[in-house]
Amino acid sequence: MPDKKSLKNRRLFLQQALAAVPGMTLLGITGHQSLFASTAWAAPGQQTPYRPTFFTAAEWMFINAAADRLIPSNEDGPGAVELGVPEFIDRQMESGYGHGEFWYMSGPFVTDVDFTLGYQLQFTPREFYRAAIADIDQACVNMHGHVFAGLDAATQDSVLEKLQAGTFTLPHIAKPAEFFIQLLANTKEGYFSDPMYGGNRHMGSWKMIGFPGARADFADWMLQPGRVYPLGPVSIQGEKA
Repeated sequence: MPDKKSLKNRRLFLQQALAAVPGMTLLGITGHQSLFASTAWAAPGQQTPYRPTFFTAAEWMFINAAADRLIPSNEDGPGAVELGVPEFIDRQMESGYGHGEFWYMSGPFVTDVDFTLGYQLQFTPREFYRAAIADIDQACVNMHGHVFAGLDAATQDSVLEKLQAGTFTLPHIAKPAEFFIQLLANTKEGYFSDPMYGGNRHMGSWKMIGFPGARADFADWMLQPGRVYPLGPVSIQGEKA
């Protein structure tokens, strides 16, 4: 989770985050009621707000609240919720990725090894979200009297920081930091992915960082060093910003 100093310069933080997202992902891969309503962000002409197909109502509030704290809206640009990152994550849970289709999941699961040896838990991504969110919400109720989505921003940040440090104890999750790693990675992927996957609505993040998207031909600009590229980004499906 970025510290307060880095969040003052969203462009720098997101440019650094972009470097950690594979190129193929870019192009292909505080009340309860207000949080739930904030997930709509309907595209022009869209009559019905997006409703999750995997996450329950309680899980959906957590996803929106957590994504909003990881990449909040501010004067530099749109935030994760505004660009549809929760929709991206929900849709990924119904994909091969969410089901761990290409993961080796036959154990043994050795959870006390170093992080450098890779993911060692028994959960597929969708199972991980389901188990971790339930544990986090219950822990927040025990400590603060509210589920995560009902906490103030400062307390939410504190919970996320403890998850990142691995010091937020969860009864069913041996390595809480692993869940933070997955949550942050999926949030960044949704923020920078092609809009066809549900996130980066109207290519808001691409416009903010000057990424041209899936334009097919840059030949005219290869011999013009130093000149600012004037064209907006294009999505895989042809949407232009």
